[in-house]
Amino acid sequence: MPTESERKFFVVDDGWRAEAAEASRIRQLYLCTGPDRSVRLRFRAGRAPMLTFKFGAHARDRQEYEYPVPAQEAEEMARFAVGNVIEKTRHLVRHRGYVYEIDEFSGALSGLVLAELETGDEVGEADLPAWLGMEITGNPAYYNVSLALNGLPEPGT
Repeated sequence: MPTESERKFFVVDDGWRAEAAEASRIRQLYLCTGPDRSVRLRFRAGRAPMLTFKFGAHARDRQEYEYPVPAQEAEEMARFAVGNVIEKTRHLVRHRGYVYEIDEFSGALSGLVLAELETGDEVGEADLPAWLGMEITGNPAYYNVSLALNGLPEPGT
């Protein structure tokens, strides 16, 4: 069973921009959600739309399955979205042997910038980049499904 091990952080400044290797626009939406599962549809320029099933509580490790979907079928499925469509630009940033995904949100979530680090390794505080802020791994308010259903959390959440 494929497992995704992911840490999530606030980004506190633009120091990462000098290290950014590539960027891609993402539009994603949710077709159904539950307390410990979600079905996501993601569109990314130049790639086939992807249907993703995630299982497990909002924690560091969850099971994830991804499948390509024909573009026309994906657009038809998009009509059944629950909540808001998430729009963001994802930047890949390499730092000390790890790849961080920096998501700059737009639209209703404009101004929110989060970083994800997908690794099962225990990366110590001293090895994390200076542009990372507070770790929010396990805080369900900042998972994309919560952002789609509830919008931006109240400050301090």
